Amino acid sequence: MISASVVFYNNSEKEMENILGSLQDSPVDVVYVIDQSTSCDAGSVCSRFDKVIYEKYPNRGYGAGHNSGIRKALDACATYHAVINPDIYWEMPVIARLRDYMDAHADCGLVMPKILYPDGEIQRLCKLLPTPTDLFGRRFFPLKGYNRRRNARYEMHWSGYDKVMEVPCLSGCFMFFRCDVLRDVGIFDERFFLYAEDMDLCRRIGEVSKTMFYPHAEVFHAFRRDSYHSMKYLLIHTGSIIKYFNKWGWFSDPARKRANSRCLSLLEEAGCPILPQASANR
Repeated sequence: MISASVVFYNNSEKEMENILGSLQDSPVDVVYVIDQSTSCDAGSVCSRFDKVIYEKYPNRGYGAGHNSGIRKALDACATYHAVINPDIYWEMPVIARLRDYMDAHADCGLVMPKILYPDGEIQRLCKLLPTPTDLFGRRFFPLKGYNRRRNARYEMHWSGYDKVMEVPCLSGCFMFFRCDVLRDVGIFDERFFLYAEDMDLCRRIGEVSKTMFYPHAEVFHAFRRDSYHSMKYLLIHTGSIIKYFNKWGWFSDPARKRANSRCLSLLEEAGCPILPQASANR
């Protein structure tokens, strides 16, 4: 059994139809929609799709919303579960390709497809585990040249995004999980209302299995980057990052160093030309 969860929060009808239509035409058996909207009701849209189980809740945050669906998936003994943003859609057999990859690689606990902007440009969402400089430097310190070089290292621009690779930090916009691994490591940490919950869960999964990027499946993602346009979301984002480093360590984080070194070493062995900054900051 394959399940999926989608959390709606004041999304447009077009966005809701796009993601639910993509899931309706996929091998997903059940879609848990958690509607946390305050200004619209997704129920009428969801009623058009027979795979959907719809629930309405107050806004409890991204991770907490998805946890409602994940718990149901685990109770139903699902094999795989997909966590998907509501502003995503696709045109190829994405779920089938991710399922087939997971079926063939029992040591993989999480896989993410290639994420594209609607115009087809790649979104750089494969990342090393971040340092405080990676996350705070690019937002609050106006050193454009330094930040550009460091961002290229952190977002693994040099990898080419054209090969299957083990990546320590994958985006929460599309996460395809092996449910047995979630039973082992747990689900989203609900202390993160929004942002950083994906980094936290990736780390926990990476301690017991592989977290993989699979570019042979592609999805489109609108990617609004709310924290770049809203003081409210910037404050939420900053608070979540502080909680993340309080949990895992700020400047002393041996597990981060080991995970990043492993990622870079595997890519070097595969013949990927690593940027000097990346080799120097494992």
